[in-house]
Amino acid sequence: MKSARELSIASLEAVKSKQRELWLSLFSEDAIVEDPVGKSPFDPEGKGHRGHEAIGRFYDTVVARNTTFDYQIREWYASGNEVASAATFVISSPEAGKNEINLIIIHKANDEGKLCSLRAFWTFPH
Repeated sequence: MKSARELSIASLEAVKSKQRELWLSLFSEDAIVEDPVGKSPFDPEGKGHRGHEAIGRFYDTVVARNTTFDYQIREWYASGNEVASAATFVISSPEAGKNEINLIIIHKANDEGKLCSLRAFWTFPH
């Protein structure tokens, strides 16, 4: 079974290599993605994206718009079935150009070795 740390890296690598189906396969059927946590243009109600269908829509409407995605994990702390990572994402898209986002991202694994939660804490650019 993969640890939360291993799943977090697999998730980031799948996004970086634009592998939608691989990324989705890392999540449990009832997983939730909150990226960013709270209300944002990506999630106006601030409830997150729950389940494969909603997470897939998030990928298609947000993640897939990126022309490039890279990341650096500056620090990480694992405890139990979760890992919190202090990271920098470097993302470019036709709409927003190139952006560097510093964030804390928390990945939680379930007992079956799937991600059941991804919570990213960052400030949406104004």
